[in-house]
Amino acid sequence: MIWGGICLHEVLGPIIFQNIGPGRGNGVTAERYIDKVLRPAVVPFFNQHRNFTLQHDNTRPHTARLTADFLQHHNIRVMQWPAYSPDLNPIEHFWDALQQELNNVRPRPATAAAQEQAIRDVWPNVHIASVNRLIRSMPARCRAVDQARGGHTQY
Repeated sequence: MIWGGICLHEVLGPIIFQNIGPGRGNGVTAERYIDKVLRPAVVPFFNQHRNFTLQHDNTRPHTARLTADFLQHHNIRVMQWPAYSPDLNPIEHFWDALQQELNNVRPRPATAAAQEQAIRDVWPNVHIASVNRLIRSMPARCRAVDQARGGHTQY
């Protein structure tokens, strides 16, 4: 599992979760999410960019009371998501672009360590101009969902 963040002119990460525990989500719990992502990456970023809102999804580590309390304690605003909603998060397209870059890696990574290194190597190849285009598309994404009354859109 990989965590990354995008905003205009900046990409955060990658933070790679490998072999940290059993269970769903590769063992990513609220505690691990806080310790591995929020505390070292998100809090410093938000301390430098006070006008931002964190957009993450409804996975259990993101919605856990421990996570919500941590974010509130650090005055980090979080975008609210309905339980069932279209996935408008532009980072989904970032993941697609990252996968395309990984598909070009030769030789193909054969171990977890090689895969992690490949991710770190190709991470900067996803151009910031593409990220900026994704972020700037948010108003159009929201309008499209509104016009489709929550139904399918081109995004």
